[in-house]
Amino acid sequence: MPHAPCLMPPTHTKFSIRAFPFTMALMRILGVDPGSVTTGFGVIDYDRGRLSLVEQGSISTRRGAALPERLVKIHTELLAVIQRTAPLAIAVETVFAGQNVKSLIQLAHARGVILLAARTSGLDLFEYSPRSVKSAVVGFGGAEKEQVATMVRRLVPQCATVKMSADAADALAIAICHAHTSGINARLKIRG
Repeated sequence: MPHAPCLMPPTHTKFSIRAFPFTMALMRILGVDPGSVTTGFGVIDYDRGRLSLVEQGSISTRRGAALPERLVKIHTELLAVIQRTAPLAIAVETVFAGQNVKSLIQLAHARGVILLAARTSGLDLFEYSPRSVKSAVVGFGGAEKEQVATMVRRLVPQCATVKMSADAADALAIAICHAHTSGINARLKIRG
């Protein structure tokens, strides 16, 4: 799947909560929806309440391929996304119960290489539960996937016309969740 072009050059603008108590300076966020077969990613810029799309897409692995092969592909391609887009933070969805044990273990492995990519790149890492993401984006923690995708398209104007996989929409929702909660977290000094 082709990726949306980078709309703004990478920036590493640092901010101080003391200097800007009520507004956040430009922040580039990489949201990741982990999966052992398909991992969605979405990069947004957040500037004083405005969201803009930088890049979105999916890292797809061959179904039936050995797990180590899939993990290497996820790790390598995610590092390439990080290098290309230069985010300041990465937001990842946590594992949720209700899946079968084999799927849960494979998902945990995929999350492991995602967390490794974030840490080796020196990024701040934040984790959000699926319920928290849905609540931040839709306003209801039990929202359906379609509702989340619709709100992502409304909240990030450039997404309205871009072809986007469900995994990429989920990843963008995770990034939006972080954008909406990061200012509160910083003021409360709750950091991941």
